[in-house]
Amino acid sequence: KESKKRKRSEEVEKVSEDQSSSVTQEPPIKAKKARKKEVSKAEKELANRESGLEQADEEEEQKLSQNKVKQKKKASQAVTKSVNSDTGTTVKQRKEKVADEEVSRRTVFVGNLPVSCTVQELKSLFKEYGQIKSIRFRSLIPAEDTVSKKVAAIKHQVHPNAKFVNAYVVFKQECDAVKALNENGTEIAHGFHIRVDIASKNSSHDNKRSVFLGNLSYDISDDAVREHFSVCGEVVAVRVVRDKKTGLGKGFGYVLFENTDAVHLALKLNESLLVGRKIRVKRCGEKWKASQQSSHQSRAPKDRADPALKAKRSSKDSFMGEKAVPLKKSAKPKRLKTLPRNTAGKNK
Repeated sequence: KESKKRKRSEEVEKVSEDQSSSVTQEPPIKAKKARKKEVSKAEKELANRESGLEQADEEEEQKLSQNKVKQKKKASQAVTKSVNSDTGTTVKQRKEKVADEEVSRRTVFVGNLPVSCTVQELKSLFKEYGQIKSIRFRSLIPAEDTVSKKVAAIKHQVHPNAKFVNAYVVFKQECDAVKALNENGTEIAHGFHIRVDIASKNSSHDNKRSVFLGNLSYDISDDAVREHFSVCGEVVAVRVVRDKKTGLGKGFGYVLFENTDAVHLALKLNESLLVGRKIRVKRCGEKWKASQQSSHQSRAPKDRADPALKAKRSSKDSFMGEKAVPLKKSAKPKRLKTLPRNTAGKNK
């Protein structure tokens, strides 16, 4: 019995010791848990800060990449603009130029029309060649300076001294404009043979069949020039260059013939009288060639000069001028004067 009591007492003591030890050990465990909780919060804050910094870095990198892409686009646009500026046009201007050229190929220039000509008369003349889109008059001189040319054309208020006008006829198709060239040289009214040509700048002018005219009267008409040169051959077109504002001639013009043989005959009319003036008649481009030959002659060396000119220059009749008499050279060379030794020493 005593042994049993001892065992029970020992067990009770062990249990009490275990409980006391558990009680004593519980506070450090709780402290550890609290520390762990505190550490986890700090780590979370650090993690949040790091993630925030990483996001900010990523956003900055994205912005930098976007800026680089924008700069590249701007640079490419600048390059394309510079390339287009080198050619003299932008992309829009190119498209406009192409459209203008296409319209000009469908447009016919009609020159030397009488002032009394109307839109209906021109339509009746050219409608057989195709559909006409528009007709506009040019080279009109308004009756008053305050009135614009457009208003003068609409109201038909033209200066009384104006004798002729020009016009542009725009067709729907290019082939119709080419057909309309058959009306070139037709007499639309008494003393008015019209000149019909494609308005495109690419239309070539045959210099071999043309003649340049100079010293023309300012108020000369195209038909007066045509009649003067009709003796040489069939005249295709006459063009007197005129001032846009006043309509008066600038003193020169051109005549286009059907054949080159007429050009040889027209050259013989050089210095012939036309409306009280002696006109100059030359081939197109002959003036430039003559100046080029004269420049070559001026640059020729002296050895290639004409011997006849040399003979004239050395002839007795020509004025030679006074000759300078050369001085006689003395046989003994001149010596410098030397000072005596005493005077030389004193100067020192």
